[in-house]
Amino acid sequence: MTTKQDGIDLSVDQSEGCKRTIRIGVPVLRINSVRLAIAEKLGSKLKLPGFRKGHVPLHVVEQRFAETLDKEVLDELVQVTYNEALRESNLSPISEGQISDVKYLPGEELTFSASFDVRPEIEISRIGGFKIKQPAIDIEESQIEEVLEHLRNQNGIWIPPSTEKPMNGDLVSVKIINTTDNETETTQPYEFILGNNHALPEIEEGIKSLTPGGSDIFEITFPEEFADEELRGKVKNLNIALESHKTLEIPDLDDQFAKSLGEFQDLEELRVKIETDLNKEAEERRDNTVRSRLLDSIIEANPFPVPESMVDRYVESLLGNPEEISQEKLLEAKKEIEPQATLVVKRVLLVDRIAEIESLEGTEDDLVTRIDQIAEQSGEEAHKIRSNLQKQKRLDNLLREITENKVFDFLTTQSEIIDE
Repeated sequence: MTTKQDGIDLSVDQSEGCKRTIRIGVPVLRINSVRLAIAEKLGSKLKLPGFRKGHVPLHVVEQRFAETLDKEVLDELVQVTYNEALRESNLSPISEGQISDVKYLPGEELTFSASFDVRPEIEISRIGGFKIKQPAIDIEESQIEEVLEHLRNQNGIWIPPSTEKPMNGDLVSVKIINTTDNETETTQPYEFILGNNHALPEIEEGIKSLTPGGSDIFEITFPEEFADEELRGKVKNLNIALESHKTLEIPDLDDQFAKSLGEFQDLEELRVKIETDLNKEAEERRDNTVRSRLLDSIIEANPFPVPESMVDRYVESLLGNPEEISQEKLLEAKKEIEPQATLVVKRVLLVDRIAEIESLEGTEDDLVTRIDQIAEQSGEEAHKIRSNLQKQKRLDNLLREITENKVFDFLTTQSEIIDE
């Protein structure tokens, strides 16, 4: 598309997918007008020898500050005409415009390009009629026992050990000194539980050979995938000193233990509560699986492009702070995450589009109702809940959750959900 609007030449290139590139040309007449205005403004503030403040002739301003004028003219025209071009072409970027190919010489036309992503146009021809399998919910006794064991360990007490040397499961306090090549680097004493992969296996085996107050030197080979790059593949002599170790005494699994947790009359009541919670978690996982499969079926039936910038932002949010990661590792991580990130972004865009088509967006009334529900469940006043959500900037998240629930309630009526 090529147009000429408000004194600028404008062409729009619809690149592949959601990428758009606009090419803008600004005529000399407009450049001169802007340059004159900037020169007059600059001259009104200048105080130069031989001239009264604010009365420096324009030709002197041009001579003395040509480079400054060029920069300010360029900055202003690029920003202003870029925004004009967006309005004239009815484009709404969802990513920051990348300015390139800037060509500007005094007395000539200014030209530049700007590239950005736009939200895709999602045309949905099929929204239902799918057969979606949902996972079965089957809570086994072993799962309940696993939770009970976790609770017992969580409520255990560390006591002096019955064995002289530490064993797996013991809490040890150690100090490690690197003695390689006469090095005397000392680590701070730290505690960890043996057998939980908190230290290298060779280090843990060395600790198990010690008694409290004892120490020895161990030759440790650091693996190639070790977190500290400087130690990868290196062999170090470490002086390991065991300061102390303790054993966890866990309570008996009986009615008294259940009562100690504060809200149960006996062990059977605790088991029922655990089974109820496990069922609830399984139902949530099942529903999330159904939602994902529904959206993926609709995406497959109605393919659409996804903006690269949205995928990049999602990948960056997953990686967190990448400053400590090498560029090579960062590129590998991005490449590995990108397919899943693309799918996640597509699902988000699809939910938004369905909500728009079917008028399912969350409303203020929906928000009030949901906050009232939370208040009833928590026993807290609704206005306090809303105030806290506002302070934490989570009202939009709650509204988003309401929209998603309305969309999925609708989608499940359009397809057949069958047990797996």
